[in-house]
Amino acid sequence: MSNKYDLIIIGSGPGGYVAAIKASKEGMSVAIIEKKELGGVCLNWGCIPTKALLKSAEVFHYLETASEFGLKTGKVGFDYEAIVERSRNVADTNSKGVKFLMKKNKITVLEGTGSIVAKGITKLVKTDGSEEMIHSKNIIIATGARARQIPPYPIDGKNIITYRKALELRDLPKKMLVVGSGAIGSEFSYFFNTLGVEVHLVEMLPQILPVEDTEMAAMVQSSFKKQGINIYTETTAAVEVVSDGEITVTLTDKKDKQTSLTVNRVLCAVGMVPNTEGLDLDSAGIKLNDRGFVQINEFGQTSVDGIYAIGDVAGNQLLAHKASAEGETSVEHMLGKAKHGVDYSQIPGCTYCQPQIASVGLTERACQEKGLEVKIGRFPFAASGKARAIGHTEGQVKLIFDKKYGELVGAHIVGVEATEMLAELGLAMKLESTWEEIAHTVHAHPTLSEAVMEAALDVNGMSPHV
Repeated sequence: MSNKYDLIIIGSGPGGYVAAIKASKEGMSVAIIEKKELGGVCLNWGCIPTKALLKSAEVFHYLETASEFGLKTGKVGFDYEAIVERSRNVADTNSKGVKFLMKKNKITVLEGTGSIVAKGITKLVKTDGSEEMIHSKNIIIATGARARQIPPYPIDGKNIITYRKALELRDLPKKMLVVGSGAIGSEFSYFFNTLGVEVHLVEMLPQILPVEDTEMAAMVQSSFKKQGINIYTETTAAVEVVSDGEITVTLTDKKDKQTSLTVNRVLCAVGMVPNTEGLDLDSAGIKLNDRGFVQINEFGQTSVDGIYAIGDVAGNQLLAHKASAEGETSVEHMLGKAKHGVDYSQIPGCTYCQPQIASVGLTERACQEKGLEVKIGRFPFAASGKARAIGHTEGQVKLIFDKKYGELVGAHIVGVEATEMLAELGLAMKLESTWEEIAHTVHAHPTLSEAVMEAALDVNGMSPHV
């Protein structure tokens, strides 16, 4: 095995393995260091297995409501262990796919942990405990992040858990408290509620899905309440008593009113912290920002020349597609081919509960804070023929345009296929499209995406269907 490469990557998540493939295709010799499963958290314990669970919940809901479509199914049930097993199989298959891609692209996979000794030198500690110094022209740090743990919620992996344990639970609790209503908290709230768990979702901020547009988040919150999810905003939760399978929690609202709640499990989803421990970043001279993430510029460069950081460990949006984009950009930069850096203002965000919520660009509130004059167009799915035909009329498309030039600056969708519909608007934003260009792009009928065209027309009150 060689100990000299053009590029060493520490971590094989969607940032690391995509960067490795990109570099290999560009003719670089690449080695990737991974201490656990190829594919990182996303493929094994995040994006992919979560979506598999959510699909099971969606299908179960469809079967329960089949009579609305004129279908007869009889009594519908589910095998929870089989649901979890399917999710794990999906994750395993994807991880094996990454292994195949590493072999196909002649990328060396080194099992163990890596730390940075200096520019161009990485120490590999193998799984058997032996050590080796690996030399390379460039290094990419792609070690990801993990669930944040805070004192009010003593994680024990049984009664009080994080998303990772939630993915492999083999029993359903009767009552569950979910602390934190970001993407992880909202998706699991939807999943467990759909399978009959009494869910209590707590958020300390004024709205659930705090990074989303206030108007759109309110639509999801309203739907959640109709589905039976108990929601507490501007509320904190503190664990008081933990016994086997029974946790007593005190909820405190903004008026300091306290409520005692007893549940069978607490899911803590209060954010992520970067995996920087053990990398020896201080010794290498690599700076962190005030939140503890590796400090980078738009090309992924750290404070040390030739060392890059991508993905969750580098902060900004903690999203798999952001990590992949950073991986591609970093490799292009080290080759002198980068035409531009990552534009973090145009990273899409998606949450896969039902209804889904997806967005890119500025929220209405952010526009107000920037003093940006805007024009807004909306189109509700209740007015969409396709939405009514498929039985999903919740939600709307909301488009925000700069008033002076008509350029799209924010796009927000709540609805059954919101996450699939968003790409059109991401492209429109990248091309600096105006409301007029979107409105005059003929959309096929009947489709959900017609709502995008209609929302653009609505900017000037010209939508024919509202």
